[in-house]
Amino acid sequence: MTVTDLALLLLFPCMMAYAACSDLLSMRISNKVSLLVIAAFVPMAIAMGLGWQDWLMHVAAGGLTLVIAFGLFAAGWIGGGDAKLAAATALWLGWGTLLEYAVVSSVFGGVLTLALLQLRAVPLPGFANWPWLMRLHHHKTGIPYGIALAAGALAVYPHSTIWNAAIGA
Repeated sequence: MTVTDLALLLLFPCMMAYAACSDLLSMRISNKVSLLVIAAFVPMAIAMGLGWQDWLMHVAAGGLTLVIAFGLFAAGWIGGGDAKLAAATALWLGWGTLLEYAVVSSVFGGVLTLALLQLRAVPLPGFANWPWLMRLHHHKTGIPYGIALAAGALAVYPHSTIWNAAIGA
């Protein structure tokens, strides 16, 4: 594995960490983040030597996730940024880990939701007046589900086709 391959391999976890932090601090995932995740897949897939069948399976995973996630967005269950991030992430993870990603992200999302409900049930101390924490603590604020999506992606990434191609498994 070259230094370039290693840098490309580590790019995905860095993008997921950025998306999670962005959602935590602003309750928003910029379109630029999802577009960067998609754009970064191309050089990674080329560097890892993915064949056309693998490319198509990754695109199919991203496309299916986009359709399902936008259905969840239309129902008001997740935000638009979450839907786009989930689809871009599925592109990287591929078909073989798509179900695992959905399940793990859902579990992380449930834990995150319960933790935030517990946090919101107690008053914040007077010194904790940071705008992002006040927004997160407010009972009408949604759940920053990008955190759960990113955590699920990082948990599943070592099982993905991209990862296995990079490490030569």
